[in-house]
Amino acid sequence: MQRYSAETREWVVQQMMPPFNRAVIELAGATGITTVTLRAWRQSARQAGEFMPGNGKTSDQWSSADKFRVVLETASLSEVETSEYCRRKGIYPEQIRQWREACEQANPPEVKLTLAQRLEVKAQQKRIRELERQLKRADAARAEAAALLNLRKKADAIWGKEEED
Repeated sequence: MQRYSAETREWVVQQMMPPFNRAVIELAGATGITTVTLRAWRQSARQAGEFMPGNGKTSDQWSSADKFRVVLETASLSEVETSEYCRRKGIYPEQIRQWREACEQANPPEVKLTLAQRLEVKAQQKRIRELERQLKRADAARAEAAALLNLRKKADAIWGKEEED
């Protein structure tokens, strides 16, 4: 098992972070470090709170969770600090603004129902519960009939069919 220095590990982890976003396979070929080790380093960096979109993806291909994390990290920053952050991460401030708007629009507004609509919804829910109970009863009856038929076949196989008079 080969040990790597802290400087080597830090450099490799930085290569996986923005703005470089180098893929694990690419780094493995360039450094000779196994992909398993590189993925473990990336995972430990993520758990330590580092922003690691990984897999060589550009910022437009990042997951929603990674974009949300950027929005959270930059929420309290000034415009100058946000610009510096963007340079470090290899993204544009416009992207952060778009991601923030998408996050704000993620949850639909709460709709107020009228009394008639609430009563209708309640009646529909009651009807659904009733139908579900009927379905359970029908399923149980079908299962019982199938079990009886199966037992009948087994009994016929063991003792043979009775002759009817």
